[in-house]
Amino acid sequence: MKPRCFMKIIRVNVGKPKEHSYNENTYRSGISKRSVQEVMVTEERFVGDDVENHEYHGGKERAVCFYPYEHYQKWETEFNKTLNIPAFGENLTVTGMKEDEVFIGDIFQIGEAVIQICQGRIPCSTISKFNGVDPLLKRIIETGFTGYFGKVIKEGSISESSEIILIDQHPLQISILEANQTLFHDFKNKERLEKIMEVKELASAWKKAIQKKLMAPHKN
Repeated sequence: MKPRCFMKIIRVNVGKPKEHSYNENTYRSGISKRSVQEVMVTEERFVGDDVENHEYHGGKERAVCFYPYEHYQKWETEFNKTLNIPAFGENLTVTGMKEDEVFIGDIFQIGEAVIQICQGRIPCSTISKFNGVDPLLKRIIETGFTGYFGKVIKEGSISESSEIILIDQHPLQISILEANQTLFHDFKNKERLEKIMEVKELASAWKKAIQKKLMAPHKN
């Protein structure tokens, strides 16, 4: 085991879909969550948590959503607005686990649960609507500060005081940030796309997305 003492849970969050309004329009989403002291995580989701659209959200390869706490200060400073945790609909608000520090395929023991990171997050406009900041989605995509998802290898209880221990670091060391930047901005770079595809633990949705990029005709 490889303990990294600087990794820490800031908040544990769960919530069910509900109605929201923005600019006189309504939408339904599970992005609004409440912080809890302790909760059980299963292969499908945290108990007490759910998503509205199961086609694009949730499922075993998106059972746990992480968001780095360090980004809160950046966004608050940039947009001059306080963002209340969990502003990004994350289950785990964490520190010491930014997108450039976490590799696809990494396995972590968090409390009783064992979780493997398997994909970055492809954000949608709900993040901007929920926080009342129209440019937020664009900036998240530009920076790659999206947060990321993990699948549950071992079910168990996670609390706010649970330790985060890196059990196994993936040997290919493809960070979430590298994958994000490739998929969002450097998607014509065949070499980088193929490198990401070498990670067998990559989520199926990302494999399909990258495969589409590899098959797309590119003009010189």
